[in-house]
Amino acid sequence: MTLRTPPSAEAAPRGAAHRLRVLRHSRFRRFLVGQSTSLIGSGMSTIGATFAVLELPGGGVDAVGLVMAVRIVAILAVLLLGGVLTDRLGARTVMLTADLLRFGAQGVLAVLLITQTAQLWELVVLAAVLGIGEGGFSPGLTALVPGLVPEEELSDANSLLQIAQAVASVAGPGLAGVLVAAFDAGTVIAVDAVSYGVSAVALAGLHLSQPASPRRGLFTDVKHGWREFTSRTWLWVTTLHISLFNFVLWAPFLVLGPILSQQRLGGASSWGLVLALYGTGSVVGGLALLGRKPGRALVWSMAASMGWALPAAALAARLPLAGVTAAAFFAGAGAAACSALFDTIVQRDIPVEVRGRISAFDSLGAFALGPLGLVLAGPVSGAVGADRLLAFGAVWQLAAAGAVLALPSVRRHGATPRVDRTEGS
Repeated sequence: MTLRTPPSAEAAPRGAAHRLRVLRHSRFRRFLVGQSTSLIGSGMSTIGATFAVLELPGGGVDAVGLVMAVRIVAILAVLLLGGVLTDRLGARTVMLTADLLRFGAQGVLAVLLITQTAQLWELVVLAAVLGIGEGGFSPGLTALVPGLVPEEELSDANSLLQIAQAVASVAGPGLAGVLVAAFDAGTVIAVDAVSYGVSAVALAGLHLSQPASPRRGLFTDVKHGWREFTSRTWLWVTTLHISLFNFVLWAPFLVLGPILSQQRLGGASSWGLVLALYGTGSVVGGLALLGRKPGRALVWSMAASMGWALPAAALAARLPLAGVTAAAFFAGAGAAACSALFDTIVQRDIPVEVRGRISAFDSLGAFALGPLGLVLAGPVSGAVGADRLLAFGAVWQLAAAGAVLALPSVRRHGATPRVDRTEGS
């Protein structure tokens, strides 16, 4: 999906130097380097952890699922606490602590694996610690960036962060595969630990002021954040939209995609190509957004989310590999635009004193149904057929995005100058 600047958008030069002008800010450059390094390490971590579990005595598919599930549950369990602490202590402080926690967890795991003394229960415990770190880090990411660049360059900063994530999603697993083949899973985990160390050093060098935020009890802070979240119709509706997308479409696509690739497209290498083209599309989408300031950014963000329907539709239609990879490319471009624009809207329009909690509720809502979707994808596809399930998901995504775009609170958001940034719509 190609994002074009509408006629009402602010005109902007499109030269390469102008598009990358956000990099002139040293604090953002420092953070981008640290975050990019950490993302590549995270992209390697899943491959490393999987092979680490498989190499253990008695390790198998069930053990791999257990370790992954524990990490996901830990992330979801601490998201709200991470949001509260971000608003109380500042994003940099919480993110730095989270990186040090992840550095320690992966460092200990690397030592256990390299010395061949690891046991499954240790991997489970360390996966939980890693998840706690990730859940604490996530809310601060949206809250931190506005302190690094001027408001008018938030979109460019978020686009570059989306590009970094896309590159890491392709480079991380590939590098992990090479290291596992040449050395072992412990080496991959050790590199991941180092990447968190690099991110921690980058964050430690950032000197940011934190606006005073009133401190209440934990439960009171969570309730206040929930009121702020639900008072903005455009915010909770778009979060619900992404939550149902993950449940209805993306989870089945991730489960059934490799299976259908094995049956129809040529196997694991073909599925790897599909994912690589998705990542490439995300890079292109992020680059296309640089230097542009589309009017009604929320409308464009939700319109771009329609691109996610394309890969599932291509599989359901039994298109050849070229068609599926092309669909994945455009979906990746739409995903980068959707995420970068939405992050910019939140950073621009949500008061700083609740930004961490808003980000936590958004993330929790967006991903809470994902694990359930992964569990149900197999049984449901067995009952109705994989093609029908993916086709339903694709149609759902298009219809749901259209319904969201039809809401006045979404269409109006950003259409007129903001008078009070604390108002919901």
